[in-house]
Amino acid sequence: MAVSTEAPFGRMLTAMVTPFTRDGAVDYAAARRLAAYLVDEQRNDGLVVSGTTGESPTTSDEEKQRLLEQVLETVGDRARVVAGAGTNDTHHTVKLAKAAQRAGAHGLLLVTPYYNKPPQEGIYRHFVQAADATDLPVMLYDIPGRSGVPIKTETLIRLAQHERIVAVKDAKGDLFAGSQVMNATDLVFYSGDDALNLAWLAHGAAGFVSVVGHVVGAELHRMIDLYREGRVGEALAVHRQLIPVVDGIMMKAGGAIMVKAALGMVGQPGGVTRPPLVDADDKQIAELRTCLVAGGVKLTDN
Repeated sequence: MAVSTEAPFGRMLTAMVTPFTRDGAVDYAAARRLAAYLVDEQRNDGLVVSGTTGESPTTSDEEKQRLLEQVLETVGDRARVVAGAGTNDTHHTVKLAKAAQRAGAHGLLLVTPYYNKPPQEGIYRHFVQAADATDLPVMLYDIPGRSGVPIKTETLIRLAQHERIVAVKDAKGDLFAGSQVMNATDLVFYSGDDALNLAWLAHGAAGFVSVVGHVVGAELHRMIDLYREGRVGEALAVHRQLIPVVDGIMMKAGGAIMVKAALGMVGQPGGVTRPPLVDADDKQIAELRTCLVAGGVKLTDN
């Protein structure tokens, strides 16, 4: 596991989908196969389990726990397994964090409390209480497009004083604000927006927490390696090669819907989505196929 203070969760992580069967149950055997594929074939240093892409709003606490245990048993000896434990209820978040530590998780991903739109002081206290609840390192998840509120720069600087809050997954897209935080603290940034992966590397990020990493994780890892070796032109070439893939998965219908369709096209288990999400329709699938082929993804379906 490529872990250091510069990259406490590794450099290339994928926010793993949760496979469901046709009748809506979590397919734990498929999750194990998918986790192994992501680590062994797609070069992921780590996996985030039960993040937004894992459809965490519609999985129960019991399902989250068992899924985490299955992924840890499968790849926990060779990848960092980070448990999504964030909710919009501080007490519930603390409960999930403690359960993740009992299961053996290597870290926690804590999203900004969503929907209730707390003030910055409430966000600060929420994260501190969750970080105090376990001994696990914490990655904050700043995604105002889903949560409704950003984690402001001054709040991140305050939170950086907590010994277990070590990283930020940024899907806010404010590169300058992220640079300000990195300049003022030891917080490690990870790109949480595949469209900005290369840009975040240029601004000092350690790596990615990706969605398209389900199908191009090895290429993204190569981009990171090239950039860190000073081969910026070659990293840019990889970025440009993957533009159609990012467009097809993230810009058409988004996240879990399209990446589950993409997994089916490369012969890997993704399964269906849970309501209120809906599976990709025929038009979306056709557009996605064109994008994946343009990005060099080898498809195995018919």
